[in-house]
Amino acid sequence: MSSETFERQRAALADVVAIPVTPFAADGTVDQDTHRALLRRLLDGGITTLTPNGNTGEFYALSPEERRQVTELTVEEAGERADLLVGVGHDVPTAVASARHARELGAGMVMVHQPVHPYVSQGGWIDYHRAIASAVPELGVVPYIRNAHLSGDRLAELADACPNVIGVKYAVPDAAKFAAFARDAGLERFVWVAGLAEPYAPSYFSAGATGFTSGLVNVAPAVSLNMIEALRSGDYPAAMKVWEQIRRFEELRAANGSADNVTVVKEALASIGLCRRDVRPPSRELPEAERAEVAAIAAGWSI
Repeated sequence: MSSETFERQRAALADVVAIPVTPFAADGTVDQDTHRALLRRLLDGGITTLTPNGNTGEFYALSPEERRQVTELTVEEAGERADLLVGVGHDVPTAVASARHARELGAGMVMVHQPVHPYVSQGGWIDYHRAIASAVPELGVVPYIRNAHLSGDRLAELADACPNVIGVKYAVPDAAKFAAFARDAGLERFVWVAGLAEPYAPSYFSAGATGFTSGLVNVAPAVSLNMIEALRSGDYPAAMKVWEQIRRFEELRAANGSADNVTVVKEALASIGLCRRDVRPPSRELPEAERAEVAAIAAGWSI
């Protein structure tokens, strides 16, 4: 793949990286029509980078066939309007098959979910990502890092072996650790995406991030775009005004170890009539008593 293509993909990562929800129908299947409508709403709202099969899309609760289905319909809806960063993971053969499927459909990038394994060594982390990245050298590869024990020089080692590793979704909730990690890995070498969304975006941007992921964007694309515009211009007071707007919503999502991370987003969408509130185990629907607060927040964003 040409360096020009990777440069275009790097630019796509330096933006609001939307993580679409996966809406479910009354019978529990993926609601394809609603999914398409929600994707169109993001695109019409000015979003140009989409991550099908991200955590807000309930990646780990989807079957292999459903993950393929989500990728396919996202590619169809996005067309030339957005760059796609397709989430892949699980065991290496499954992740490689998903990455090759994304490539066949014309997607340009894959995000590799943090390996879900009780025993992750730093060398094994490199081996896992190298196996996936080397299987799709034409695609930009973005590791999703949630491991606070991983060192930046390990990421540099991975990129030495796989030059298609072009960006990082960094989701360790520690801005000082992020700043050190990015500099140890190579601040200019990768695009740094704040992987903990709007609440962490200002602090991570101050340390070198140029993009951030968002689940909130499903509900209010303009709010997320307002934040990145402020951050791009270095207007931190303006960014913090947006931060204040989204604070309570994100606190509800983060409570109890992010138990209701997806639930709160779907509840907000349900409150404005855009999809059902259904989520799959091990998530749960929001208790009746907490729904009104989410609806009030969503209504306050003048959607």
